[in-house]
Amino acid sequence: MRITIENVSKSYGKKQALNGVSFEMENGVYGLLGPNGAGKSTLIRILVGVMDASGGEVYMNGRNRKSCACEYRSKIGYLPQTLGFYPEFSGLDYLRYVAALKGMEGEKAERKIETLVRQVHLTGDIRRKAVTYSGGMKRRLGIAQALLNDPEILVLDEPTAGLDPHERIKFRNLVSIFSRDRTVLLSTHIVTDIDSISKQTVMIKDGKIGRMESNQSFVDAMDGKVWLVRMTVDELVDFQNSHMISNVLPIGDRMEVRVVSDEKPSGDAAPAQPNLEDAYLYEFENIGRAVR
Repeated sequence: MRITIENVSKSYGKKQALNGVSFEMENGVYGLLGPNGAGKSTLIRILVGVMDASGGEVYMNGRNRKSCACEYRSKIGYLPQTLGFYPEFSGLDYLRYVAALKGMEGEKAERKIETLVRQVHLTGDIRRKAVTYSGGMKRRLGIAQALLNDPEILVLDEPTAGLDPHERIKFRNLVSIFSRDRTVLLSTHIVTDIDSISKQTVMIKDGKIGRMESNQSFVDAMDGKVWLVRMTVDELVDFQNSHMISNVLPIGDRMEVRVVSDEKPSGDAAPAQPNLEDAYLYEFENIGRAVR
C-alpha cells in the first residue's frame, strides 16, 4: 500500500493550519512528530477522510482518494486522540457497536473481536464498562476497534497521551506487532513514542513539515552538533537565552548542560553522542526558519 500526500493545505478563516504538506508512505511505521497545535490532528483528519483539505490531494496507490472513496475508507483503521463511550457500554458492547458500523456481522465479527481482545490483553476486562477502564486499557480498546476491519492503513493520533511510562511501552509494542504488512502513521509530540519503531519520521511545525528521514539518519546528521557544558545556575540563566538546550543535569554545585549547536558553544564544551531528541530540536528550529 502506498499513500501519497501531495501539497495538502488547510485554512480556518485567516489561520492556515497546514501549508503545502507533501510526503509518501508505504508499509511500516511512520512517525509524525510535532508539538500540540502544529497541525498533526488536522492532517490526520484529512488523511482518514473526516475533513476536507483546502488544497492538495491524497492518493492511494496512485489513485486519487476521492475517486475510490468507499474502497479507501474500507482500508483505513483510525484511533482518534480521544475516544468516547456510551456510559452503559462494556468493552465488548463497544467493539460490537463499531463492528456493526463497519458492516461486520455474525460469527465473523465475533471471531474477530475475540481475537483482537486477546491480542490487546483485555480478555479479563472486556465485559466491564469501558468508562471504568484506565487510560492504557482505553487505548488498547481503541486499537482493537481500529483493527476490526483488517485495515491496510492504520492511523493513530497521539495514542499515548496521558499514559504512564509502563502503559506507553506496552502500547508501543502493540503498534510494532500490528505494523506487519500495514502502513501505520503514528502522530505524537513524544519523541520516545517513535524512536525505536518508526521506519521514517517527518517533523511538523505551524502546519509546515521538514524532510522525511529514518530516525538514524536524523541522528547521524547531528554528529558534531551536540555538546556538554558545565556551568553555574547563574551562568545558565543567561546562557539559555542564546543557545538551544536539550537537557540540564545537576552535577554537584554545577549544571551539566546539553547544547545543540553547529558551533562549539564555549571553549570547555565537550562533544556528546546525539540522540533523536537533539535532532528533533535542531530540525524543528530549521522548520521554523523556513516558515518565517
